[in-house]
Amino acid sequence: MTTIDRPVGPPITTQQSGKAPDLRLLQGQWARLEPLNAASHGAQLWAHNLKDEGGLLWTYMWNEPHTNEKEFTAWLAEREPMRDPWFYSFINQTAGQALGMGAFMRLDKASGVIEIGHIWMSLDLQRTREATECIYLMMRHAFDDLGVRRLEWKCDSLNAASRRAADRFGFTFEGVFRQHMIYKNRNRDTAWYAVIDNDWPRIKAGFENWLVESNFNRHGNQKAKLQVA
Repeated sequence: MTTIDRPVGPPITTQQSGKAPDLRLLQGQWARLEPLNAASHGAQLWAHNLKDEGGLLWTYMWNEPHTNEKEFTAWLAEREPMRDPWFYSFINQTAGQALGMGAFMRLDKASGVIEIGHIWMSLDLQRTREATECIYLMMRHAFDDLGVRRLEWKCDSLNAASRRAADRFGFTFEGVFRQHMIYKNRNRDTAWYAVIDNDWPRIKAGFENWLVESNFNRHGNQKAKLQVA
């Protein structure tokens, strides 16, 4: 009788399951993440949203741009109590202003997997050290506090800005899921990216080297680029 050897993955010697986010404050040097609060953050987020003429920042979000502050605040209020996704507001540390938002989502606790998504950054937040630190704080929380084995980043394959961000933040491109879903009455092919726990020490060091105060001039502009490879 012929024995067929079937390849299998390495065993898990220490079971490490990802914990569920508890919406604790995530404090950084330039930015902090606070649990989304419609009453506290709604007016600030709406004011920054108004600078996005034409609602282009909502192109790859699940919903269309909001038409008024009341509607927008109600939408935030619906998300505030959600648990998977768990929503955070992105706060500029100096001004104390909410400039964007994001969420942890799709927790697979048994396998230690979670995703960061629903990322919306206002024009005032984009391309700033605060924006980069917000993502760093989410990644650090996922690996160092929640103990995940795998952190995912997914986006519409046409979303070039999101794909560039994933590359810059050290996520590995894993492929495109064709016709993955339908949203806004159109097809979405989804680009998948991930960081695993073995990658994280190297990526974390790159972020922390970049975020030191000496890497920025008095206007907050970087001197050296982020290096996480």
